[in-house]
Amino acid sequence: MRITKNGWVHRLLRSLSEQAANAENASRLYKFALEDANEGVVIADAEGRILTANETYASYIGQTVSSMSGRHVTEIIDNTRLHIVAKTGRAEFGDLQLINGHWMIASRIPIVSDGEVVAVVGKIMFDDIDRLFAMNEKYKEINKYLHSDMRDKKTSPTRAKYSFSHIVGKSSALEEVKLTAARAAKSGSTILIGGESGTGKELFAHAIHRESVRFYGPFIAVNCASIPEQLFESELFGYKEGSFTGASRQGKKGKFALADKGTIFLDEIGELPLHLQAKLLRVLQEKEIEPVGSIKPEPVDVRIIAATNRNLQELVEEGKFRRDLFYRLHVIVLNVPPLRERREDVPLLIRELLVQLQNELGTEPVTVTPEAEALLMAYDWPGNVRELRNVLERALFVRLGDAIEAGDLSPEVLAGVGVGSRSSKEVSQAVSEAPRHSWKSAMEFHERQLLRQALAEAGGDKQKAAKQLGMSKSAFYDKLDKYGDTL
Repeated sequence: MRITKNGWVHRLLRSLSEQAANAENASRLYKFALEDANEGVVIADAEGRILTANETYASYIGQTVSSMSGRHVTEIIDNTRLHIVAKTGRAEFGDLQLINGHWMIASRIPIVSDGEVVAVVGKIMFDDIDRLFAMNEKYKEINKYLHSDMRDKKTSPTRAKYSFSHIVGKSSALEEVKLTAARAAKSGSTILIGGESGTGKELFAHAIHRESVRFYGPFIAVNCASIPEQLFESELFGYKEGSFTGASRQGKKGKFALADKGTIFLDEIGELPLHLQAKLLRVLQEKEIEPVGSIKPEPVDVRIIAATNRNLQELVEEGKFRRDLFYRLHVIVLNVPPLRERREDVPLLIRELLVQLQNELGTEPVTVTPEAEALLMAYDWPGNVRELRNVLERALFVRLGDAIEAGDLSPEVLAGVGVGSRSSKEVSQAVSEAPRHSWKSAMEFHERQLLRQALAEAGGDKQKAAKQLGMSKSAFYDKLDKYGDTL
């Protein structure tokens, strides 16, 4: 969070930038800044040793000006970053800093002469209350995330939980991806997993790790879309003691360090900010990370598996994803097929998901009627396996009998297969004539029902009927040719 950069700090910075080479002028300006400011001001040298401060600053941190002089900033200032700014040469404005139990607004400005940092000016204030409250809300949001992250670490193992046996399905589309993934697991190459949300990309990442030579190492999963942008760098690469406001005195290991000798899974990699993409590229190229506040890189031995539901090639063309990083990730590529492209797996998934739900929810075993299963196979599943699980969970609670019937399915499913406007009783009746001796015949029966209904509602207009069903014109005509006179 940043505040508007105005007032004496910028007069000082501008003047020092113009006159810092003149020691006499710099000294005069230091004195002016200390006497003129009604906020706390401290000045340290390039090594982080305090040169001077005003009484306001000293009182804020519970010191006297004389007791501060000559001491390193980390000895007496809570969560200071003055020494970091002295090394990086990058000014920081409007940070929240916790000092002696009070939140204050801190700014840090390096003084540069002949291209080198010769000193750093720090300022703390407590007068912009409205903005302070706004920043405090942001702090609470970040703090909430950090605490939930700690709870996750206490309860979540760093081992892969799933194997290839947990990826349910016998379709040729899925089997091909599983075979490629199993082969890729034996290599140490970077893997990029593509696929729509809910297709099971994380299952593949777990399974690949379990089949790899790194199986005994940690498996660390990171959802790039769930981390607040302010915490991205420290979460991924860690931080050193006192590297930013609120930082732990012991520092903290980042996800990459935690994954050392193992695998890190970066889900939703397309959400990674551009400046962190450069750091990720460095990990891939140099096998090293640089924690926040560190002055030297640290080696790391980690395999990267990334996943995305976005088209990274398009993001590259839009300037939202680094081209060099894209090619580094694009080594072994797996594309997990959506559920609508492997409908024959739906019955197997239904059985597996019902067993999982019954164990989790404590419900008695139930079955699914052929009519309901035919509808589930006909639906396009935009949310894929995750949506199928949610639909089954809902059906478990709304059913009245020992089996899930067509009328127990969610309105989204019923609308998606063209029977959404009917009552539950009418839905069940509409599909009750479906042949029960095979899933294929049940599917064909229901397809004919949908085609008849769409043509009737479109007044025989085939193009309109195809559009109503969300089908391409060619696919619609293929279906008409398939069923011919039986429609």
